[in-house]
Amino acid sequence: MDIRASDEDRQRVVTALERHTGAGRLTLDEFASRIDAACGASTMAELAAVTSDLPAIEDRPRRALLLLCTVAMVTMVLLAVALELRT
Repeated sequence: MDIRASDEDRQRVVTALERHTGAGRLTLDEFASRIDAACGASTMAELAAVTSDLPAIEDRPRRALLLLCTVAMVTMVLLAVALELRT
């Protein structure tokens, strides 16, 4: 038994297809065909088949935010240590 796909799952695949088309991996005809398949998919397996021959896309904004938060935390720790050494 396969898991049913949600509207959010279908939208995530559509977004990935848009990025792949923008990167030149899909022609506009392929894009349109795959959008039709994604929108008509009722299971996660059907959605996976739409992008099975495409590489995974990095989520750069999330990675950048994680890096920014890490730098902020390290800065705060260093400031705390510096303040502690002053007293």
